[in-house]
Amino acid sequence: MFFYVAFIASGSLGGFIAATQLIGALANPSRASQVADIVKGLGIDIGAVSIFAFLYFRENKAKNAQEARLSREESLSNLRLRVDEKKIIPVSSLRGIARLVICAGPASFVTESFKRSLPFTEGLIDRGVLVVPFVTDGNSASFEFEESNEELDKRRKRLWQLAPVYITEWSEWLTEQKKLAGVSSESPVYLSLRLDGRVRGSGVGYPPWNALVAQLPPVKGIWTGLLDGMDGRVL
Repeated sequence: MFFYVAFIASGSLGGFIAATQLIGALANPSRASQVADIVKGLGIDIGAVSIFAFLYFRENKAKNAQEARLSREESLSNLRLRVDEKKIIPVSSLRGIARLVICAGPASFVTESFKRSLPFTEGLIDRGVLVVPFVTDGNSASFEFEESNEELDKRRKRLWQLAPVYITEWSEWLTEQKKLAGVSSESPVYLSLRLDGRVRGSGVGYPPWNALVAQLPPVKGIWTGLLDGMDGRVL
């Protein structure tokens, strides 16, 4: 960006000098033969300034977007979650441990999201997924377990065991995300995080449980190592 500014300044200076020369040539008939070359040089200067100005503003826009994203992710990392009756942790504590999927909407939406996740429970758990059900309408979501398979029900409860704490802070964060994404404040949404805590996917509607199972690598075995957490590009 420093070089872009330098090139813009250089091109602007060259354009100013060329414009001055053009005015002088137009005012002096004896220099009429120089007009074409001066105009050509002026055009090159204007073109260079335009290109580098475009590159500068594009780079600046990307920098601002990155800073905003990092700020949002930092705010998210400081939000609190209840693990059980005695334990409350910040989201950042789960970096490198779990891939969070935040499911935010009215109680009916969260309940339906829970039902849709049931066929994919084992695959989601194997990939380190934990769900944060954030009910936004003040009602209670219904999580009903069949109790027919004790081990499977235990895994389902583990998948949905987290709960947001300090709802006002969560609401403010979610409102800001929707505003920046141009999403209606009433729309139910989901956000999925990578193992490193950065947002890898989001959308309006139900989380794509089948896609998460298909795309995410297991958290054990040959996938454990240097590139842990680098599962998908950052939004």
